[in-house]
Amino acid sequence: MTDGTGLTAGMYLTRLLALYGVDTVFGIPGVHTVELYRGLPGSGIRHVTPRHEQGAGFMADGYARVSGRPGVCFIISGPGMTNIATAMGQAYGDSIPMLVISAVNSHGRMGSGEGWLHELPNQQALISGVSAFSRTIHTVEELAPALAQAFAVFDGGRPRPVHLEIPINIMTAPADHLPLPKAPMRIARAAPDAAALADAAGLLNAAEAPVILAGGGARNVISLPALAEALDAPVVMTANARGLLPPDHPLGVSLTASQPETRALIANADVVLALGTEMGRTDYDMYEDGGFRINGRMIRVDLDPVQMARSAAPEIGIVADAATTAAALLDLAKPGQQKDGAARAMAASAGRMTLDQAMRGDLAMLDMIRDTLPGVTFMGDSSQAVYAGNLAFASAKPGHYHSSTTGFGTLGYGLPAGIGARLASGGPVAVLAGDGGFQFSSPEMASAVEAEAPVIVMLYDNSGYGEIKSYMVAKQIGTVGVDLYTPDLKAQAEASGWAVAHVADLSELPGVLTQAAADSRPTMIYYTDTLRQAFQAGL
Repeated sequence: MTDGTGLTAGMYLTRLLALYGVDTVFGIPGVHTVELYRGLPGSGIRHVTPRHEQGAGFMADGYARVSGRPGVCFIISGPGMTNIATAMGQAYGDSIPMLVISAVNSHGRMGSGEGWLHELPNQQALISGVSAFSRTIHTVEELAPALAQAFAVFDGGRPRPVHLEIPINIMTAPADHLPLPKAPMRIARAAPDAAALADAAGLLNAAEAPVILAGGGARNVISLPALAEALDAPVVMTANARGLLPPDHPLGVSLTASQPETRALIANADVVLALGTEMGRTDYDMYEDGGFRINGRMIRVDLDPVQMARSAAPEIGIVADAATTAAALLDLAKPGQQKDGAARAMAASAGRMTLDQAMRGDLAMLDMIRDTLPGVTFMGDSSQAVYAGNLAFASAKPGHYHSSTTGFGTLGYGLPAGIGARLASGGPVAVLAGDGGFQFSSPEMASAVEAEAPVIVMLYDNSGYGEIKSYMVAKQIGTVGVDLYTPDLKAQAEASGWAVAHVADLSELPGVLTQAAADSRPTMIYYTDTLRQAFQAGL
């Protein structure tokens, strides 16, 4: 990097990013963003090139979920921003930190209607709906404060995408006069109010049948098992919270709250502690039957005060960090009284056996992958195996099961998100995808090889959009548009430099998984209904 004379705004921005600990950037260089790249060589920041800006966003999303740090993207103005908007929407819905730095036309050309390259009427307005905030950087002096504001969202509030757009004429502006901050501004998340905490502890200690609801915002709550044990409270984990209690923990419930057995557990609770969950409909009312009920007194802990008032209003609302709050409640807990927690959790978890055979077969496959590859992280596209996993999969560790199916529900997420996750974790990553969704992002197979990200893709081929087809049949709608011509995805994978295995016998799967985890190349494990039926037959 150049020091002193010749320092541009784009180069200064790179230095700021490095100061904040950014080690990876996802993006596709374009004529409007090349000045952002001037400072990358020698910066220590790795650049990963997807084949589509949506892929960049999904990679950043997967990276953020696994690393706990914001995924950063460099994106061209205009089509780059429209392409990444879907990925930002997914991250926005799932509260994932993402920093999208884009170009925008120079001052005097923004929204002019004069037909400048990549011109949009109002790029900021377009992207504001999928970001915590979007800001145009009008002077080089704004760069450091704007970045500090972005990291304030990531560190201290409900994490979501932030968009910073830099006019082309500002990227090349001199920045020699701007010193680097001695240290980046970082802020701590809010601590719980003492009075509210005492009230909450009083309710929980007096409860006879308490239940804890844990969401994605509780993924870093390491004290949760101890708190559950002190209160003898079953813990219902949403899909994004699976693994907070390990699969064999007697108080853990990995069955979705959309199932009747889990709903009965919650409805019969006299005190409910909702920890880091937005109470989203896809977690608690997936079938839209309106059957979810909280009849007891409710304590809710959330970073977002607005979300606190949505879905289920609490008796006690605590706007604070979930980990800090749980640790404080543990200190105030008065263990000793047995409240049949394990029996109540077991009764709810038994609902897994009421799922249909196809779902239980898919769960058996996920269990095999989990047990064969210790520490594996699942990244799920919208696919049959993921729908089953959302219902009842018990992850071995927190933050090791992710999918795009809750909330925004994008297709094409699995592969690029898996690449980002693999780059962040260094451990095995299993992507769960169907042939329909996989075709949204299949060009990213080349990106995985280029980035040296040996993901393992479990690709289920049923020649179409199987879940939507089933839904149409159930609604007595003609099955139009769901039976797809599916190209030879195995050949595409091989042409991209992947290892490929076609598995039809479940006894073969552990060995293939082990080999894939040891391979330096990405691996596609291709399967059809033959393998699904084999798992079902083994139940």
